[in-house]
Amino acid sequence: MYKDEFKKVATLCVLKYKNKFLLLKRFNEPNVGKYVPVGGKLKQNETPKDGVIRETFEETGIRVYDPKFFGILTETSPTKYNWISYIFSSEIKFIDPPISDEGKLEWIKYDDIHNIPTPLTDHHIYKFILEDKKFIINAQYDKKLNLIELREEISNTKIK
Repeated sequence: MYKDEFKKVATLCVLKYKNKFLLLKRFNEPNVGKYVPVGGKLKQNETPKDGVIRETFEETGIRVYDPKFFGILTETSPTKYNWISYIFSSEIKFIDPPISDEGKLEWIKYDDIHNIPTPLTDHHIYKFILEDKKFIINAQYDKKLNLIELREEISNTKIK
């Protein structure tokens, strides 16, 4: 068994302007070198919404006041990569990407998401957000973190 037997709990904010997303090309694990929404682990006694507001400000300097909740992403593997992530989104003004200690922030058009390195789950999340649809996505990985199955539970649809 791994030291971290329980799932880690995180909160993520998809910052968007029309069909563009302000994504972070991460400097650190998990997902080093990949483009992801800003966010991070929840602190003890912190709600997901309070956590996403805090994390967004810490990583970007951008204050979001009322991020919209969209769904939950659960990632399960036989390794220590096990997460429950609360996914929020906030429409912001188009600004020059701020400097971040966590990675390089860049505006990416939705149509270009397939051309950049991202976690396999994320382009589905962006699609749900653009369509203004709630979701619960379960991702299952093998020992090498290859995606085995991706399922959206509200519609009971197998995505992969």
